[in-house]
Amino acid sequence: LERMSDSADKPIDNDAEGVWSPDIEQSFQEALAIYPPCGRRKIILSDEGKMYGRNELIARYIKLRTGKTRTRKQVSSHIQVLARRKSRDFHSKLKVTSMDQTAKDKALQHMAAMSSAQIVSATAIHSKLGLPGIPRPAFPGAPGFWPGMLQTGQPGSSQDVKPFVQQAYPIQPAVTAPIPGFEPASAPAPSVPAWQGRSIGTTKLRLVEFSAFLEQQRDPDSADLNCSIQDDAGAFYGVTSQYESSENMTVTCSTKVCSFGKQVVEKVETEYARFENGRFVYRINRSPMCEYMINFIHKLKHLPEKYMMNSVLENFTILLVVTNRDTQETLLCMACVFEVSNSEHGAQHHIYRLVKD
Repeated sequence: LERMSDSADKPIDNDAEGVWSPDIEQSFQEALAIYPPCGRRKIILSDEGKMYGRNELIARYIKLRTGKTRTRKQVSSHIQVLARRKSRDFHSKLKVTSMDQTAKDKALQHMAAMSSAQIVSATAIHSKLGLPGIPRPAFPGAPGFWPGMLQTGQPGSSQDVKPFVQQAYPIQPAVTAPIPGFEPASAPAPSVPAWQGRSIGTTKLRLVEFSAFLEQQRDPDSADLNCSIQDDAGAFYGVTSQYESSENMTVTCSTKVCSFGKQVVEKVETEYARFENGRFVYRINRSPMCEYMINFIHKLKHLPEKYMMNSVLENFTILLVVTNRDTQETLLCMACVFEVSNSEHGAQHHIYRLVKD
């Protein structure tokens, strides 16, 4: 039955089967970045509402970009060939490293537990397996770069993977509107921003500022011409946030990066109150982004089209949860979902508050 069902997938153009020209290979690599490995799961396309396997989506993408047909089985075979090539390359590099034998054996076990799709898509595979000389992810347990990878050694699940809602934007408010019990804020500047007066908060805690930024460092006086320079080399990726409360607490701020609804990385920071202008202020200043997020941004920027970026962002969200460290009470929860702005005036955002019926 499977053989019969694949007959409709056979190429109808004149391209020889198995020939992967540069344009097909380029589209194939782009599709690998857009659709992360998901085992036996199906991916639901939000605009169609249909479920597709990953290889089928890659084949569709190649057809869309090049006009040339590659079947899902050809895609699967190509992934296996590339995985074997990467595996051989990894083994040869492992032989000449200075790692002890125990570490080498552990790295080989990790490699053996990975599927072909995971090996091909793991752009940070060397750091994942602990090879020396290459930076490791800043957070332990983070999988290879593109989100959605299954944990190694786990069988694939047949559950559907449902993307997050698209109708939302990054949140970058700096709210200063007064709330009951607080001293009034200083008078705003004559040019009042459009977001002035909107508040994100609860009765116990309010978000005052949230900004994610890229800071370019000044050019050095000298440079080593023999070194390879990466994108935004030396740049600082940071996040600054500030909260206010009428209560003196110690708060825990958890930032979780989620892909396909599952947590990938979590960063936890503890902040103590400072009494300013009649209220207690909690400020996390210039907190560095983790390596996972920096890699994610780099990969996203290299996708050639906005719709490709949005396809990746559709299954990506950041969850911020602030709790009282002593009582474990949840004070504020905020989810950020993203898409590329089409506005000529720069990034835009919308804020939604979820309420119970």
